[in-house]
Amino acid sequence: MFISNAYAQAAAGGDTSSSLISMLPLVLMFVVLYFVMIRPQMKRQKEHKAMIEALAKGDEVVTAGGFLGKVAKIGETYIGVELADGVEVQMQRTAVVQVLPKGTLK
Repeated sequence: MFISNAYAQAAAGGDTSSSLISMLPLVLMFVVLYFVMIRPQMKRQKEHKAMIEALAKGDEVVTAGGFLGKVAKIGETYIGVELADGVEVQMQRTAVVQVLPKGTLK
């Protein structure tokens, strides 16, 4: 009386183009995400790795903690940074954020 009959609808046989069109925004979102976020981050990582490998004794650097100093010793994973006359600290190579031009520190 109050319940209507439910009938099964016929399955759509050749409607693959509409499913591809519905997936298009998702695919476009991943493409934009790659070019806006992932690719620039990979580029920055590659540049940082090259900068870390090119460190040499006497380079003036800025560390992740904000210290400015001159590289006094270089090891495989650690470097010695001279912050002032007679004050040298050991830190990881990856803590170096930027290499300054020569003569910046006096």
